[in-house]
Amino acid sequence: MNEQMMNREVFCDDALAWLESFQERGGTSFLGSLPDFSEFQTLTLGEWKDWFETTAALILTKTSPEGVTIFFQSDIKHEGLWIDKAFLIQKAAERLGHGLLFHKIFCRATPGTVMFGRPAYSHMLAFSRTVVPDLARSTADVLPDLGDKTWVRGMGLEASLFAANFILKHTTTRTLVNPFCGEGSVLAAANYVGLSAVGIERSPKRAEKARILRVAQDGKSWDR
Repeated sequence: MNEQMMNREVFCDDALAWLESFQERGGTSFLGSLPDFSEFQTLTLGEWKDWFETTAALILTKTSPEGVTIFFQSDIKHEGLWIDKAFLIQKAAERLGHGLLFHKIFCRATPGTVMFGRPAYSHMLAFSRTVVPDLARSTADVLPDLGDKTWVRGMGLEASLFAANFILKHTTTRTLVNPFCGEGSVLAAANYVGLSAVGIERSPKRAEKARILRVAQDGKSWDR
């Protein structure tokens, strides 16, 4: 087995059910990238917002006190109006007493590009109950590129490595848990920097890809 995949476990399961049964233990940070409203055919917009905020809160509560919870989300437009996912996440975090460590913007298109339906950026936010980042190791607030994606809804390579490296450098946690892990971009990035990784994905095909995806040795591309 490749060294990058020795500390990776992927559960083919419903992420919400898995989270509800997960017992918080020391040494874990989480990264959540929650599904869009379009993926819930039976929910109204209001019901999806409630689900989104409740699920964000659940992920926050499962994170170790010494860890961080990172969220990566792209806003959506519904009937001509923007739905700000960062706002929904911050509502949940504030209610639980988790402090905002950073709010980064990753460009999904060249600045100045006009986009329709989806924004030209994605949010990355990090929260913790106890962690205080070292200001001497601060990074840019606007990142020019997500990096290569393995599928349309996946996190790009640059964004995945950024999140994994932040956990490695700013926390003592060494396991990254990724509900809704898709094809495993975050898991591969976590293993690449030296973290153990746990993913939850209900699609058997995506879960299988998440078990084997790697970051190439040069750290600049995917090794499928």
